[in-house]
Amino acid sequence: MTAAGDLRAAERQRFAEEAGFGGALVALPSDASPRRYFRLPGALLMDAGAGAADFPPFLAIAAHLKRLGLSAPAILAADAARGLAVIEDFGADTFTRLLAAGRAEAPLYELAVDALAALHTAPQATGIAVPAYDLGPLREELEMFTGWFVPAVAPGLDAGAFADRFLGLWQQKLAGVATVREALVLRDYHVDNLMVVAGRSGVAACGLLDFQDALLGSAAYDLVSLTQDARRDLTPGLEPALVSRYLAARPDLDPAAFTAGYWLLAAHRHTKIAGNFERLSKRDGKHGYLVHIPRVLRLLDRALGEAGLTDIRALMDAHLPGWRRHAPAAPAA
Repeated sequence: MTAAGDLRAAERQRFAEEAGFGGALVALPSDASPRRYFRLPGALLMDAGAGAADFPPFLAIAAHLKRLGLSAPAILAADAARGLAVIEDFGADTFTRLLAAGRAEAPLYELAVDALAALHTAPQATGIAVPAYDLGPLREELEMFTGWFVPAVAPGLDAGAFADRFLGLWQQKLAGVATVREALVLRDYHVDNLMVVAGRSGVAACGLLDFQDALLGSAAYDLVSLTQDARRDLTPGLEPALVSRYLAARPDLDPAAFTAGYWLLAAHRHTKIAGNFERLSKRDGKHGYLVHIPRVLRLLDRALGEAGLTDIRALMDAHLPGWRRHAPAAPAA
């Protein structure tokens, strides 16, 4: 560990003790986020980094979700300046871990859909000061594709010229959904970030994690995150059943309009993720995400068709030959 790392470790320990949680900190596995988590006796310590911009939103959104009757971790102690918090420990039962251990798939996903519908129908759910999911963040996410995926697939391409055309087409397609403010969009609503919380029933049994980047936007986005998971294949037939379950809980929605938004945002999300997984490998050395890119591209190809984005797909076919077959391997150590 570096000297800076030693100092940060000491700061974490001191903060935990000041909050009344002594004992050794046991590091938990990290993910795509720069945040780190440590298990304490009876709680977790979250290290977001000093001055982390997403730390105050995490605290505010966690409290908001709890007020809505959903299970976000309770904040037991926090220091925004230091980027440290002691939070409720939901245990180890992430949906991902439960599925790997053989837990039935459909009931877990149904619980997640029910929790999402409860969030979207809760009074005052959008009554929180978070940014809008407008063309700004929508375009920034697509720039991960043009900035990282495109050079990996077509290194000789004039990436700037391609990006201008590609982003211009997307801006036209997203103009409508960019104005929607109907839901608090958690943005990474998938099995890695969902937990079964022991001792709770109904939608409160679904523990919510990783929501600090939430925005106000379309209700379809988080459903896509869940049902078209970049990291795992769902059993055939489960996705349409889950979409039907969500729509049954939302009789206020126009099913045709919702479905159109669902497929548009599916195509957008898979485009973003293809670029992000390349970025995580090349920039951050997190090569484990590369194995998921073939799945993401299959999902993207399907979503482009379902959303009727034929001009975007034609541009990709013309300038990114073989993009569907892109299957990068992790670099040798």
